[in-house]
Amino acid sequence: MSVHSSSSQTLVVGVDVGGTNTDSVLLDISKSSVDAVLASHKAPTTSNVTLSVQASLEALLSKSTAKATDITALAIGTTHFLNAIIEKDTSRVEKVAVLRLASHGFSAGTPPFADWPRALEKIIHGHSAIIPGGCNIDGTLIGPVDKAAVREQGSIIKSKGIKNVVVVGIGCVTDEKYHQEDTVHDWLRAELGDGVNIVLSHNIARPGLLARENASILNASIMNFAQRTIRAFIGAIRRIGLNCPLYLTSNVGHLLPYSEAMRTPIRVFSSGATNSIRGAAFLAKSSIPQAGSIVVDIGGTTSDVGYLLKNGYPRLAKSYTDLAGVKVNLEMPSVESIGLGGGSIIHVTPDGHVTVGPDSVGHDLTTKALCFGGDTMTATDVAVATGADVGTSHVSLPESIVAKATMRMKKMLEDCIDRVKLSPEPSTVILVGGGSILCPRELAGVSEVVIPEHAGVANAIGAAIAKVFGSAEMIVKGDGVQEGISQVKARAIQNAVAHGGFADSAVVLYEEVSGVPYTTDQTLVKIEVACEADHKRVYEEMSSTRIPDELVDQVLHEETKQHEIPDSSSDEMNGRIEELGSYQPTVTPAGEWILSETDIRFLAIGCYILGCGGGGSPYAPFLHMRQLLLEGDTIRITRLEDLKDDDIMPPVASVGTPAVSIERPGGNGVLYAMQAMEKETGVKFNHLVATEIGGANGVGTLIWGATRFYNMPIVDSDLMGRAYPNFEMKSQYIHNPSVNELLPVILCSGSGESITIPPPQPDVPTASLKIRQACVKMGSAAGAAGRPMNGKSMREIGIPNTYSLAWRLGRAVAIAQQAGNIADVPQALIAAAGGDKSARVLFQGKIRSVKSTLTTTAHSLGEVMVERLSDNEMETDVDKVGEGLVEVVVPFMNENLVAIGKKEDGSEQILATIPDLIFLLDTSTGEAVGVQEYRYGLKVTVMTMAPHPLWATERALEVAGPSAFHLPYEYTTTLEYAKPVSVIDEFRSKS
Repeated sequence: MSVHSSSSQTLVVGVDVGGTNTDSVLLDISKSSVDAVLASHKAPTTSNVTLSVQASLEALLSKSTAKATDITALAIGTTHFLNAIIEKDTSRVEKVAVLRLASHGFSAGTPPFADWPRALEKIIHGHSAIIPGGCNIDGTLIGPVDKAAVREQGSIIKSKGIKNVVVVGIGCVTDEKYHQEDTVHDWLRAELGDGVNIVLSHNIARPGLLARENASILNASIMNFAQRTIRAFIGAIRRIGLNCPLYLTSNVGHLLPYSEAMRTPIRVFSSGATNSIRGAAFLAKSSIPQAGSIVVDIGGTTSDVGYLLKNGYPRLAKSYTDLAGVKVNLEMPSVESIGLGGGSIIHVTPDGHVTVGPDSVGHDLTTKALCFGGDTMTATDVAVATGADVGTSHVSLPESIVAKATMRMKKMLEDCIDRVKLSPEPSTVILVGGGSILCPRELAGVSEVVIPEHAGVANAIGAAIAKVFGSAEMIVKGDGVQEGISQVKARAIQNAVAHGGFADSAVVLYEEVSGVPYTTDQTLVKIEVACEADHKRVYEEMSSTRIPDELVDQVLHEETKQHEIPDSSSDEMNGRIEELGSYQPTVTPAGEWILSETDIRFLAIGCYILGCGGGGSPYAPFLHMRQLLLEGDTIRITRLEDLKDDDIMPPVASVGTPAVSIERPGGNGVLYAMQAMEKETGVKFNHLVATEIGGANGVGTLIWGATRFYNMPIVDSDLMGRAYPNFEMKSQYIHNPSVNELLPVILCSGSGESITIPPPQPDVPTASLKIRQACVKMGSAAGAAGRPMNGKSMREIGIPNTYSLAWRLGRAVAIAQQAGNIADVPQALIAAAGGDKSARVLFQGKIRSVKSTLTTTAHSLGEVMVERLSDNEMETDVDKVGEGLVEVVVPFMNENLVAIGKKEDGSEQILATIPDLIFLLDTSTGEAVGVQEYRYGLKVTVMTMAPHPLWATERALEVAGPSAFHLPYEYTTTLEYAKPVSVIDEFRSKS
């Protein structure tokens, strides 16, 4: 925490309340690094967090000559609020009502709480509704808000006695014209009065509707508890005699005035790890190389490992974060955690195998560890046995156990550090935390281990040095990018000033200027700044709204935790079905496969594998499908062979940029496109076919055959057998070389707009451009229906049994996951694909580098390089596949295109090329990794699978072979295609 130069007061206090210890530090911030530390204190955290903080502050001041009245500011970091949610404590976590603003059926398939753990949903879900409203990501209107609908919902919420409400509007983050969430807030306030918390999602998180909504719900559920806790903190500092502002530190290392923390407690949830990284930066500033360094914080129960950037802040997570099983998109530090701490329990099996943690004695270390006279062998005892000076009792352990435990702890730390690194180059490690004695001074992949003075209280120091944060973002149209950057910077500074910062001290921490996919004249500008805190102004504001003493004293007593026991159906509701290996799908005697929740889980996993890195994640359509089944809908699949000659079906797909789909999920674009195609062609559909089985469209197509929509079977087939990046790469076009055989194509926005690309078109590029332009006009996302086919034609050109293949692949992964045998996934997939002649493992290693760019056509273009594991990293036989190769490079254009093996002498070996299916699996889950998820350090299995023979024909190779992607390779393969066994044929009821 910095003080503006106009202030003469420089003493600040930082406190970090951890699960094991509460640390406090007194800093003179006119000094730098270790010279700034005037006093520090560490004590066990008690069940009453407020009393822990008060006792820590009193002990800290007793160690210093400073008076309480000399303190300029107090900043506290705590995981207390998150713990209440993780523990499902109903005395602290409250019911929430959610109103989502979404017209035209957008997001209807994924209602609030759709992806929540059912036990937590039961505690928090009080009421939810989807009502008119919403904006596109470019700020244009989807639908106006409806005052009557808002008032009706307000009346329902009031009747239920719910005191926490979330308002979340599609596109609200970029809604600068209509201010829909604010408008609804005002209407609700008039209806509900001042005694209800109303949380607006644009104040909580960034674009991504479901994840932002989830974050807002968690925030609302904990608000009253957070307010009680923060008021108690204020009571503690009054009793001590501090006359200074109270801040809480945020997830990304910034200050939140207490009033803002009361409104947005979710921003405090993960401040502990960030404080440690920030504190390490302050203490070891001279040791941080230009490229940054790794911070390892070893506590009593866990070790947190994060990447420290040169600017003194942690690297942030790029996408979603999981909080208590709920997916959110908050700005959070990118931190890897492992169950290794000073209190980690050492386990020794009868055969001498030694493991460490993840269970821990936690804050009972001083009574339970051997070195303190207890009877539990902990990681600290192992450190004492190797020379550490800790505890009150002598520790004598067998040398073999000490050696094995020490080696295990070293390996755990090395693996965790490697997952955090940005490159394979040796890195500097800054070691902090009370459990730093567990870390050896030499680690693989580490050039230097730095242990700064006061490392044990780095987390409290990080709280003390925090600054005020501000951010802003805007989509700039046309050539005014420089002017837009200036405007966004000014807004970011204004945002920081509103939170208590000095404008003239602003420093830009992050600036992003990037094109918006599928557009040529739109630029996203995002800027983040940090400012020194104006403590005097913040304290004046704090004093002007002084909280009465009776309120700050009301929670000094220990709150009693209450836990609701989830009902027995909660596991099933989360898709965890017992005995997946013996599961049998429902197939009627007539040959219709009736999908269950287990089936769609298998299909989602399998479709992502068949996406070959592309096709988009099936997660959102999976949620939509699950919701349909929960509400009683039926979804059916039928055999390709059973199609009659005169059956009529359209190929369908969702098209557009992911930036739109994550903010505006679902919608009825495909449904409307199908209806428009029926009208255009004068036919009625009785079946449905997926354009591509790979990725999101494989799962998404099934939605429109559901009872409530077209109520028709989906064919166990598609036109690709995988995912391809271009619309002409379909079996339709292979059999009929004119682009006009694919037309008309109809695109629908889902909100009333429809565009038809009719025949004739001169060539594929012209048709592709018109489709892309139509998509952009509709907000860069649309539903599409292609030229209908009859049953006779579909039997001839369809890739057979692709849903059956996806199901079998997904089942293989899910069974291995349930059994805890993830290492068996590659062989299980080979068996599911038809045997070792049809699929094989090419290589297993860890991602060393990723090069990626986004083209103007929204294709992800780049390559990923996977390096061989070192001998001590190899754990299974699969790790040794590809012997003789040092790395494998996989170029991609949305989908993986080729796998190139490289040998020690620099020579190359082509392992597989498109149209062979090439996919990467995450070795920790067994599931597919999409190109957008490739990152350094991820351990992956590279596999390949034979395509349908159609794609190996001369015509198909011209359209979708290596030359179509400008690759200088000829397609050759030793794989043999095995027609997938039909699920319907295998499981058809005989009755």
